[in-house]
Amino acid sequence: MNSFLITLPILIPLTGAAIALLLRKRQSWQAGWTLVTMTAGFAASLWLLYTVSQSGEPLVYQSGGWPAPFGISLVADMLSALFVVMTQLIMVTGILYALGSKDKVVGYPTFYPLFLTLATGLTGAMLTGDIFNMYVFAELLVISGTVLTAISDDRYGTEAAYKYFYISLLASFFMLLAIGSLYAAYGTLNMADLAVRIKDGGPTEPLLWPAIAFLLTTFMIKSAVFPFHFWQPDFHTAAPTAVSAMLSSVVVKLGVYGFLRMTTLLFVDEAPQIRAILLVLGIVGVIFGGLSAIGTHNVKRMLAYSTLAQVGFILVGIGWGTPFSITAAIIFSFNHSVIKAAMLMLAGYIASRASIKSAAFDIVTGAGKSLPAAGLLFFIGSLALAGIPPTNGFVSKMTLFSSGLDAEQFWSLLFIGVTSIFTLIYTIRAFQRIWWLQPVGNAESGMGNESPSGSAVGDNLLAPALLVLLILILGIYADPLVATAQQTTAWLGDPAVYIQAVLGG
Repeated sequence: MNSFLITLPILIPLTGAAIALLLRKRQSWQAGWTLVTMTAGFAASLWLLYTVSQSGEPLVYQSGGWPAPFGISLVADMLSALFVVMTQLIMVTGILYALGSKDKVVGYPTFYPLFLTLATGLTGAMLTGDIFNMYVFAELLVISGTVLTAISDDRYGTEAAYKYFYISLLASFFMLLAIGSLYAAYGTLNMADLAVRIKDGGPTEPLLWPAIAFLLTTFMIKSAVFPFHFWQPDFHTAAPTAVSAMLSSVVVKLGVYGFLRMTTLLFVDEAPQIRAILLVLGIVGVIFGGLSAIGTHNVKRMLAYSTLAQVGFILVGIGWGTPFSITAAIIFSFNHSVIKAAMLMLAGYIASRASIKSAAFDIVTGAGKSLPAAGLLFFIGSLALAGIPPTNGFVSKMTLFSSGLDAEQFWSLLFIGVTSIFTLIYTIRAFQRIWWLQPVGNAESGMGNESPSGSAVGDNLLAPALLVLLILILGIYADPLVATAQQTTAWLGDPAVYIQAVLGG
């Protein structure tokens, strides 16, 4: 029974998507069903995480009863279970935001089914123990995200969707090259079995490093790591707010998950070289992402570049490679997902009250003067992104910087420490423009609670408010998350536990 529990976070949203499609002619029923389905999936993922943490070993489900490595394995260890909880938590709030959104796209009959398939793809990619199965789930994720952006109310949605689709095709191409190289060299695609054969084969296999390079490139594209970031700002700016909040918070974490699997399971002996690459790219990402966010003209675009910088911090933690820094990277990943989803929802909330629905600074300047509650939430979110107490962002930054000191990584720590001030600059600048300055054109700008047609407009504030509350809770009471991250790191430090659970013996 416990092993079947692994399938629930995948099957619940997948089955829910099929039923939601049958309810397409009753939009209110479809929306309510989607929220119930995603909440049930989140509850199942919490149950899975609790079960795994208490059992002391990974749970494994062998599909069709075929033993590994011949069948497809689903594996829930602390890393995959924690990342699935993170994913489905944010997905629940995304649906909650969509329920209160005034976007036309949320009324389309395919919107909620696609949202559930997005959750299915991301969850499955993190729970699979087979690298080809990860590719399949990732493709489901890409197709769902592409269509959700293409049908956006934003007139640039189709263009952004094309960019994302074609760059994702490139990522798929690299992943298939990696899969082909690994299978040709080792005759298996089960990750536990691959780990054993790569360890036994040593560094002499000529296809090993090409496979590593292809996988690194794949996960860099998935996480929009510099220099493969160029698709992200357009994509996240044009996507519906409920969707962009998912894409910029949890979808990019698939790459982070991949980097952790590469360095702690698949390529343990080659991990020092991989981590050195991630460290350099992480530092560059922190600098480039921060400077780009300062120079941009759109709140959503600013937050998209911010994701590039924040993922850079996570890569630095993985790059340092100590148990303490890996723990910090995991904590940072979870907290960033909560913060970024909240901030993008707040940006969408403000944009929905503009005369022209846009998050461009020229449009939303002064729009927050009549929205003090949103201003307070945005200010707290800004503090969290910048790593200022009493928010969870402070816990992330403090843990990461402490791990750098512990690892004696002083030069890289100096780089990310100094450049982290960029976050405070661009978030406070955005806060000032939206809540302090006068609206452009004042009354003629059309800002307020009425659209030009006179109908009430504006998205609901409930979802970002709940996330900001979680930001404060995880900042004031961080012990459960820290303890879970430490337990996860301990498991990652002993890949034999994962391998034995999957292969037996």
